[in-house]
Amino acid sequence: MQRQSYQLKAGSIANLKLVTSELPDPIGDEVTIAVKAIGLNFADIFAMFGLYSATPKGTFIPGLEYSGEVIKVGPATKTYKVGDKIMGVTRFGGYTSHLNMDEGHIMPLPDGWTFEEGAAYLVQGLTAFYGLKNLGAIRENYTILVHSAGGGVGILANRIAKKYGAYTIGTVGSAKKIDFVKKEGYDEVIVRNKSTFKKDLTKALDGRELNIVMECIGGSFFKNAYDIMAPEGRVIFYGAARYASPGSRPNYFKVLWEHLTRPMIDPQSMSEINKGILGFNLIYLYERTALMQSLIAELKDLDIGKPHVGHVFEFPNLKEAIKLFQTGQTIGKVVVKV
Repeated sequence: MQRQSYQLKAGSIANLKLVTSELPDPIGDEVTIAVKAIGLNFADIFAMFGLYSATPKGTFIPGLEYSGEVIKVGPATKTYKVGDKIMGVTRFGGYTSHLNMDEGHIMPLPDGWTFEEGAAYLVQGLTAFYGLKNLGAIRENYTILVHSAGGGVGILANRIAKKYGAYTIGTVGSAKKIDFVKKEGYDEVIVRNKSTFKKDLTKALDGRELNIVMECIGGSFFKNAYDIMAPEGRVIFYGAARYASPGSRPNYFKVLWEHLTRPMIDPQSMSEINKGILGFNLIYLYERTALMQSLIAELKDLDIGKPHVGHVFEFPNLKEAIKLFQTGQTIGKVVVKV
């Protein structure tokens, strides 16, 4: 079967090219999927820049999540049949028109969901839920700080936290996002400003203890929240957006400066003040299929609703979608229709 895929060698997004290749028939419990929508993630950008440790060597197809329709099944397939609508995650390979994937890494597209919504859910939902529940050990009445509250993870993290009766404080990079984030149910919203963030966070807490921080920015924002955080509090580190930059190539001087000036936390001091920092990336869950499926089932039971798709592009315009995503001006998920 002929398929079209965007491929590149890590280092520059400018290297991204649309290539036609042959896709073999599915084997074992694999199914062949006609991809209908692709979700963009910051991990895609870092992989294309060559800043993500899990990036494949040589030429590869970026992309971690998608939705589509099953068009072929392997001889050992038990769950899915031709015509089933699905959504799934993959360890790269998502920027394509067709792919083969084992049954363990796909799930049915929920009734009433569009393909675009299906491509906007799994990476963000799993990141938010695993971070808050498994790592953050969320409890009723916790106070939670979520950076990038208007993004895919931020929106779903707030919905999950509200299911636990938490008080939520979201940060955004632009005042233009305040109204949207408040409508999503955040109790307080802070526009990130390095010079005032500590004061703004203290005001937003209004005497409450800060119990969990969903951290994806880093730098002084991380350190200030860590200093304010209550004993037994946990910072869940799942990204580092401060290393990102617009353009086709990484800004190596900025990357080096951010790396050299990053906050240092002494493990001994952590034990003295009883605070914790936990980090993870989605590749960890991808390689543990049973855990991932269990989390998806629990997340489904929470019933947090459909993801918010804020921007939709067509497959030939994938590079334009990436450029917009890099600006940090998007709200919700950026999705590409195939």
